Amino acid sequence: MDKIVVLDFGSQYSHLICRRIREFSVYAELVPYDISFEELQKLNPKGIIFSGGPSSVYNSDAPVPENKIFEMNLPLLGICYGHQLIVNKYGGKVKRANKEYGSSLLTIDNDKDLLNGIGESVRAWMSHGDEAEQIPPGFQVIGHTEGAKAAAIASENKSIYGIQFHPEVVHTEQGTEILKNFVLKVCGANQDWTMEGFIDSAVEKISKIEGNVLCGVSGGIDSTVVALLIHKAIGDRLKCVFVNNGLLRLNEEKEIEAMFKDNFKVNFTSIDAADQFLGKLKGVEDPEKKRMIVGEEFIHVFTEFAEKNGPFKWLAQGTLYPDVIESGVSKGPAAVIKSHHNVGGLPDWLNLEILEPLRELYKDEVRKIAKILQVPEKLFMRHPFPGPGLAVRIIGEVTPTKLTIAKVASRIVEDELLEANLYDKVWQAYAAVGDDRAVGVVGDERRYGNIVMIRVVDSIDAMTADWTRLPHGLLEKMSNRITNEIEDVTWVTYTISSKPPATIEPQ
Repeated sequence: MDKIVVLDFGSQYSHLICRRIREFSVYAELVPYDISFEELQKLNPKGIIFSGGPSSVYNSDAPVPENKIFEMNLPLLGICYGHQLIVNKYGGKVKRANKEYGSSLLTIDNDKDLLNGIGESVRAWMSHGDEAEQIPPGFQVIGHTEGAKAAAIASENKSIYGIQFHPEVVHTEQGTEILKNFVLKVCGANQDWTMEGFIDSAVEKISKIEGNVLCGVSGGIDSTVVALLIHKAIGDRLKCVFVNNGLLRLNEEKEIEAMFKDNFKVNFTSIDAADQFLGKLKGVEDPEKKRMIVGEEFIHVFTEFAEKNGPFKWLAQGTLYPDVIESGVSKGPAAVIKSHHNVGGLPDWLNLEILEPLRELYKDEVRKIAKILQVPEKLFMRHPFPGPGLAVRIIGEVTPTKLTIAKVASRIVEDELLEANLYDKVWQAYAAVGDDRAVGVVGDERRYGNIVMIRVVDSIDAMTADWTRLPHGLLEKMSNRITNEIEDVTWVTYTISSKPPATIEPQ
């Protein structure tokens, strides 16, 4: 299988580069920028991409790859910081410039190879504070913007390119076509990355492990696909456990138990631990503490189950690529955004090894696998739900009142989207609640009540997301139902922040 390797210099967009390349069926893998020459050789890439990053090439601590990597005679594309790195390495000059953020008009000066078929000009997404003042000898400018005279450069004799903009983000017109030109035309990579191939490979790898596997299932697509892949590989050596932590969607525990028993042949056990989780969360307001408590309590529940039903050697989880990057454990210099309860090492006392078959996949790839494995469409089209559940959709302490509000209000939002035939067209939709209260009028009396925040977003892979422009009439209907059907709510708001700068979940 042909492979493109992306060296991660710290951009939060680094994984998006891989995602865009995989969209046209070429495997792309993200590795730390300081990967050794020997390790990179073992990966046998068809081409290399340097990601963007927050550093400046002229800083003494600027991240740089091994020199030998430049001598591999492989096609090379530098993006943003990677572009500046190439300019600096090959004898050009980089200077601090006026920061350029947002959309700029990129004029194409040479439409061969990298920019072939793009047109005379496109809107390109800029995010940089440095720029190439002088391009290296043997290079030519192939594209420019008003603020960056060398926004795209190419080596005259080698397949080396640098671009100051981000082709991986949706805001860059023809961005995927630019990546296609590099990967397919310049690198000559074959389009042989398929989910059918992934299933075969994953099942083969899992079938070689020894011992029994304990898999926590949530009823979501990630953990369900993990369970089905593992069951396909090792059969009854897998035991699935569903834990009702009291932080689920309305009536979800009953729906999940029925779904598993009706559709799948896996060994399934349901445990009601709602009082245990909610007791531990009492009085806790800090979101990171809530996440940690939920993760720790899951481990305690699994440990107790393992002691009674074991022995087990493995704990399986539905960790995905976005979980890994947001937790800052992709080994690149990107900052931690938030922790994920599925990501990170297990405590020593658990005595279980971690198994994460989907760790290198994105959500839409998992949905493709679910379809191949004949998971009911109702399940794999469900919106993503956070591992810590409503604990991260309730700002501040998790109280019985706020828990009820979050459950009922979210169900109203989902029901109205279904009624409007919009549920399957958006990525995620829910209602959150916090400690803020606002005055309302009920009958002839003023009353203070909670504020509900509706959040609906469009996305492809959860790495970026845009707030959904819902019809005003639909929002009005949601608001009216929430304030009429939930006694403790007086105000309803709609969140119009995209990711970035916001995240999809409030905490």
